Amino acid sequence: MEQTNSKNEEAAAIERVASAAREVQAAAVALEERFSAPDETAPPTLPLARLTAAINELQAARDDLDQLLARRSVH
Repeated sequence: MEQTNSKNEEAAAIERVASAAREVQAAAVALEERFSAPDETAPPTLPLARLTAAINELQAARDDLDQLLARRSVH
């Protein structure tokens, strides 16, 4: 049973990393679209904030996955 929980935890952690990576990609595309808009003069604050938040979540998700895998390798 413990092995099943550990597999479920690992799967959830991997899905979190994948989801965060998709959000980083989407935020980067949105930011690129704002920069390429010919009439855009104001700094793209919201898209930059979205990208920053997405990158932070991706890093946190990767750190959590690394910790989970490190715990598994010890046991």
